[in-house]
Amino acid sequence: MQSITIVLVGDEGLLLLEFEEALTAGGFNVVCFSSGAKAITYLASKGCRAEGVVTDIRLSDPSTNDWAVARIARNTATEMAVVYISGDSAAERAINGVPNSITLEKPFAMAEMITAVD
Repeated sequence: MQSITIVLVGDEGLLLLEFEEALTAGGFNVVCFSSGAKAITYLASKGCRAEGVVTDIRLSDPSTNDWAVARIARNTATEMAVVYISGDSAAERAINGVPNSITLEKPFAMAEMITAVD
């Protein structure tokens, strides 16, 4: 059985590493990006094999809108799983998020993220 590839986007280095370790331990292949712009470039590329996206909502990257990563992912593959991570923006998902996505509010247990992605 081939592992599912997840794109992970976050700009807090230690959290990104912790999330990557949890997803890898959960059996996923993980491609990490510390900027929304780099993630978008990957998601729009022909070589992208991602089946899901886990993205922080509030990215410090001024070149991308906080919600753009998931929209680009869904434009690429309409059934792509999307999990948002938020410390303060979960209520905005109904307006800005993509349909059939999940939001995890910080703090959360790593097992919750694995379940959400699964």
